[in-house]
Amino acid sequence: MTDQQIAPALGALVDLGLPGIGGLDNVPTAEHPQSAKDFTSDQEVRWCPGCGDYAVLAAVRSFLPTLGIKRENTVFISGIGCSSRFPYYLNTYGMHSIHGRAPTIASGLAITRPDLSVWVVTGDGDALSIGGNHLIHALRRNVNLKILLFNNRIYGLTKGQYSPTSEQGKVTKSTPMGSIDHPFNPISVALGADATFVGRAIDSDRKNLTAVLGAAAAHRGTALVEILQDCPIFNDGSFDVLRKDDKENRLIPLTHGEPIRFGPAAEDGLGTHAVVADGLTLKVVEAASVDPSRILVHDADNHELAFALSRLSDQDLNHTVTGIFRDVNRSTYDDAARSQVAAAKEKGSADLQSLLNGRDTWTVAG
Repeated sequence: MTDQQIAPALGALVDLGLPGIGGLDNVPTAEHPQSAKDFTSDQEVRWCPGCGDYAVLAAVRSFLPTLGIKRENTVFISGIGCSSRFPYYLNTYGMHSIHGRAPTIASGLAITRPDLSVWVVTGDGDALSIGGNHLIHALRRNVNLKILLFNNRIYGLTKGQYSPTSEQGKVTKSTPMGSIDHPFNPISVALGADATFVGRAIDSDRKNLTAVLGAAAAHRGTALVEILQDCPIFNDGSFDVLRKDDKENRLIPLTHGEPIRFGPAAEDGLGTHAVVADGLTLKVVEAASVDPSRILVHDADNHELAFALSRLSDQDLNHTVTGIFRDVNRSTYDDAARSQVAAAKEKGSADLQSLLNGRDTWTVAG
């Protein structure tokens, strides 16, 4: 393990003295700007040819310099899986950690080191199977970190078993007669955990992926971004219907404050399909067939709308919503924890000891 991989773990225990995010020392200058090359490590990228991880890595490398944060103040924590090799390929601090536990390690780092920009890279198996509890509690607590969940609907690293997001009926090495499991919807799971930022993008859609990553980076709190990506070896073409000629009839992009319309542009330049409310659920209609006032306007502050939109995406991908489902402000766990520590220190050692002893103590007479 290199010094760069060890440093984040030590950062949870000691102060390494790095400059704080937002400080002048941390902002690259005009004379010394950062580029994608600066964020590219010397490690050989070892993914299978055609893997969607390549596209995501390229997008992230190009995106990071735009944040104005130095490499040494950026940390990527991963779990186990193909996507979890990410920290090796970025010239930042990083840790290839334990199966499913990346959110936990990242939480400790974010709480103790507010000067760092902390990112988690995980997969559908790593995050939603063994790491399920760690994921939902990081989202619930609203720790200031960003989680990139790579979803290829298969276990790639362990050679093609079905995952928590595999479709029902999926034939794999571990389900030779087809999966009988009902899959998770990662967006619904995140919203159910009351995540304050939830987004979705596709690996090959560089423009939308970069936009969602930018919004996630700007968000104060836990931001989860699901990235639909291809595994060409064990689940090839799983999202091809979202890349082909008729993709405009399937992809529903979200823009806060804008009517939810999609499909080939009509004469007015707007999408030919729209999303409207049908009782407590949503449905897709021909835009010309309804009064424009009935077409829903996306509101990223509306939790109920975000969840309803997440349910439009079924296993067959007929209607797949992309963009930012939810983006709201809420107090963060790490800010609150540091505030309590500061308050305890102000009270002095005597009061601190009484806090540690607790209220349920008593003295037993001899």
